[in-house]
Amino acid sequence: MHVHISDLRQGYPGRVVLENLDLELRPGVTGLLGPNGSGKSTLMRTLATVQPPLRGRIALDGAAIDGEKAARHIRRRIGYLPQRFGWDPGMRVRDFVEYGAWMREVPGEHRSRAVERALSQVDLVDRKNERMSRLSGGMRQRAGIAWAIVGDPGLVILDEPTVGLDPRQRLQFRRILAGLTDTTVLLSTHLIDDVAAACDRVVVLHSGRVLFDGKVPEMADRAGDGGAGHTPLERAYMELLPEGEREL
Repeated sequence: MHVHISDLRQGYPGRVVLENLDLELRPGVTGLLGPNGSGKSTLMRTLATVQPPLRGRIALDGAAIDGEKAARHIRRRIGYLPQRFGWDPGMRVRDFVEYGAWMREVPGEHRSRAVERALSQVDLVDRKNERMSRLSGGMRQRAGIAWAIVGDPGLVILDEPTVGLDPRQRLQFRRILAGLTDTTVLLSTHLIDDVAAACDRVVVLHSGRVLFDGKVPEMADRAGDGGAGHTPLERAYMELLPEGEREL
């Protein structure tokens, strides 16, 4: 899926978060970096059609999201996992993921197979009959990822999906991303090593504007010597921030 954002203005009463934002997303994994308050979650909520823009144009595969009717139609092709997603404590894992498939209007005859595939991708098949309330935090996060990818949506939006995952589960998550070859994925994270390992491209946001947009190696090549950070990508990220925010 090709996503085109132009002249986006977004915010809340008395506060503008994104202003004059232009961005294009294509199939592959784009990492979204930025300090807290930079506008990452606001951008994701807007792309997921949770929050209509104050101004600007968003188009998916050339179809503009210009009203609630268009938004309802395009939601079938979007998988969105917010930082804090809701779940019914009594719901079984399988039913939770199947509800995501139903919302995405996966045909009934294909729904069970789509749910099994998504659960397999996140290694939760053996827990599919478990109540959501009985899962560990990491397992519940994986169930949320399954909810977001079930039915193979064209656009997958993941806001801090590796929170609560242990190192092995994070490696598994990267494997999941690697398998979404024809999907446009926007991944927000504070873990720069996840971007280095799993993303084709990186966008750095600060105060609602784009500081960098390019391939991961291109950003790493911008790193100077002796700055804050343990890897070239970390140093490049820190050097992009305003001078007063570079000190650890």
